[in-house]
Amino acid sequence: MRTMNMYVHLAVAALATCTLASAALGAEANVSVIRAGRLIDVTNGKVLGGQVIVVRDGRIEAVGSSDSAAIPAGAKVIDLGSYTVLPGLIDTHTHITGDPTLPPYAGYGMSVPRMALKGATYAQRTLLAGITTIRDVGAKGFSDVAVRDAINDGEIPGPRLLVSGPALGITGGHCDSNLLAPEYQEASDGVADGIVGVRTAVRRNIKYGVDVIKFCGTGGVFSKGDTPGAQQYTFQEMQALIDEAHMAGRKVAVHAHGADGIKAAIRAGVDTVEHASLIDDEGLQLAKKAGIYLSMDIYNSDYTQAEGPKRGELEEFLRKDREIAETQRENFRKAVRLGVKLTFGTDAGVYPHGDNAKQLAYMVRYGMTPMQAIQAATLNGADALGLKAQIGALTTGLAADIIAVKRDPLEDIRALEQVDFVMKAGQVYKQQ
Repeated sequence: MRTMNMYVHLAVAALATCTLASAALGAEANVSVIRAGRLIDVTNGKVLGGQVIVVRDGRIEAVGSSDSAAIPAGAKVIDLGSYTVLPGLIDTHTHITGDPTLPPYAGYGMSVPRMALKGATYAQRTLLAGITTIRDVGAKGFSDVAVRDAINDGEIPGPRLLVSGPALGITGGHCDSNLLAPEYQEASDGVADGIVGVRTAVRRNIKYGVDVIKFCGTGGVFSKGDTPGAQQYTFQEMQALIDEAHMAGRKVAVHAHGADGIKAAIRAGVDTVEHASLIDDEGLQLAKKAGIYLSMDIYNSDYTQAEGPKRGELEEFLRKDREIAETQRENFRKAVRLGVKLTFGTDAGVYPHGDNAKQLAYMVRYGMTPMQAIQAATLNGADALGLKAQIGALTTGLAADIIAVKRDPLEDIRALEQVDFVMKAGQVYKQQ
């Protein structure tokens, strides 16, 4: 009996040893080490040479000089010694289910499931372009919620995704559907009027899983019958909408081109202003004092003016786009000079997904240094989305969202239009 017990104890001990060894091997299997030739430290605005990034279980465990860094035994080494390495980019204004190649009326023949499937394709395209986090600010039928959930469940590749579902707006406004004759009684699913109406709409969107609330505070460009500068929603409606969202822990983004609508939304407590095309000096000062972010899409007019006529875009839309494009860009320049907080928000979906980084060159052309543009697309984006403790820099403890390019983006920001390496949460999706 004693001999039998001894054998049992030895077997248990051996099994425990094997289990511990397997666990250790498994742990090391989740460790990667990136050797970076140049590393952009967006927090301090510096470029560091010869760095090593240790990634464990999807997060950054350590960053240090290659001369002194300890390489964990068994770690997978990724040699990016001839590349510039930086955090994954963050686009704060997209429409992931939007197809910019379709003519205006084509959407009426497309189901919500079809839109979600398009979104899955565009999500992968966006991630492979080095955009590792996006905020989606307006999608029909909660199709963006479906795309986000499929990404989170590992069913499709895509960026980290915050979504708004249907954008809220007044009857006949920019967030309504105004292209059909009255007898069709067509309305967008985000239409909400009055204080009770907007509170109810916010609660409905939250019920169906949104991360953020988006509303239209002024008219728009690609909407029939309104003007970009005109305020939509009263101040009291804006206050109620924002209050309802904030009670539920959701940030609020406002589509706003016009100066009065921008100022009303800022005074009502909005978190980010989208477009901000016609913002005036008072609005810029209000934004700076409140510490809120402007998300200004200063590239996409080039695409819409070139491609819009080919797809049959309404002349009304193209005219409005032409009328505000340069004003928006000059106001972006003013915002940079004044020190207003700015993010990288492209309106992808109005122009092709995956081409997001084309806006960075315009941000530099209109006043930013390349480092400032990169910081807008990393640190600032993370802060604006409330994710600064999770993403936005190559810092210990943050998610390992890491990209690399062959050319130096501080010499030529257009280098970020061709990303060679993409890692999101420690998983490599692209490596050349």
